[in-house]
Amino acid sequence: MDWGNVTAEDLLDALREVDWSSPPRPLSEFFSKFTFPRSSNKWNSRLKCNLYYYRTNYFILIVSVLILGFLRRPLAIVAAFLTALSIAFLNDSFAGTFSEKVSRTVRRFSPHLAAKMRPPLTPVIRGRPSSKRAIYICGQPRWVFVLMSSSASFFLWFVSAGLLTVLWALAIGLLATILHASFRTPNLKARLNTFREEFRAVWRNYSEL
Repeated sequence: MDWGNVTAEDLLDALREVDWSSPPRPLSEFFSKFTFPRSSNKWNSRLKCNLYYYRTNYFILIVSVLILGFLRRPLAIVAAFLTALSIAFLNDSFAGTFSEKVSRTVRRFSPHLAAKMRPPLTPVIRGRPSSKRAIYICGQPRWVFVLMSSSASFFLWFVSAGLLTVLWALAIGLLATILHASFRTPNLKARLNTFREEFRAVWRNYSEL
């Protein structure tokens, strides 16, 4: 694969399609050989190749640095959880699953309260259910839970003063990733891996014909 002709958008699309459950590369390989790129084109190609090949290692590196930043601000952990929860509520599947599990748990202790948590009936237009079905969580519109969780997360971010710490940790993790990807010399495994992914992409396009 000619990584010099790969754009940043192509790289992001490839990273979204790859299997992130693959194990990280060994540390002996991750910290093996470093050289200075001889030209800007070589650096650009090396950066994209290493970002793709060591993607799991870089993800673990960034998460580890963020965890160290969170340890200094315990409330920031709760704030980050609420922020992630407010974003997850925007997903229809997650919102429905979350509402169903909460209602099932409440039903064990109070069936009457669980009955009130049921979503309203879907309106029927000309004998057919309306296609524009609003998403409800525990009987309330979804925006109520998004607003509550996001407001609580903003408050905790402000009280803990941890947003700046997290941003610094994220910047350090990204900087370490870029430096490693810039100076780590791509080995034969990395090149073979890129050839394999290129073959998969060509085969996928061929099978769709």
